[in-house]
Amino acid sequence: MIQLRYDLIETEPINKQLQHLIECGGHVWFVGTVRSPNQNIEINKLFFEAYEPMAIKELEKIKTEATEKFGLENLLIHHRLGEVFTGEIAVIIVASAIHRKAAFLGCEFAINELKKRVPIWKKEFSHDQSNWVSSSSTP
Repeated sequence: MIQLRYDLIETEPINKQLQHLIECGGHVWFVGTVRSPNQNIEINKLFFEAYEPMAIKELEKIKTEATEKFGLENLLIHHRLGEVFTGEIAVIIVASAIHRKAAFLGCEFAINELKKRVPIWKKEFSHDQSNWVSSSSTP
């Protein structure tokens, strides 16, 4: 359930994928969307680029680490690449566990590690400029 994708991320198909995890009492979702403004600049879209083989490998490592550290039953990570417009989902993480605390901790761990370790870069586009920005610089 690790994906880098160029198409829209929709929550309903993901929700259906999780329905078979009946042993899980908690599914904690993080949904990251493109926001505007960012640092007082109106943003039209972001452009995400990745070194895909390494990004997938690192996302798989994060999944393994989170699963082992927090006792997760499942960890889903989907990240968009290419153009993502304001209001659209850029990343979604769902941590599933028997108990809610593990799901919350696993989800937070996954997004923090993704921001630190995964080779995905983003470029912001405003009305009159574009700028490569660090995805790990924002909390």
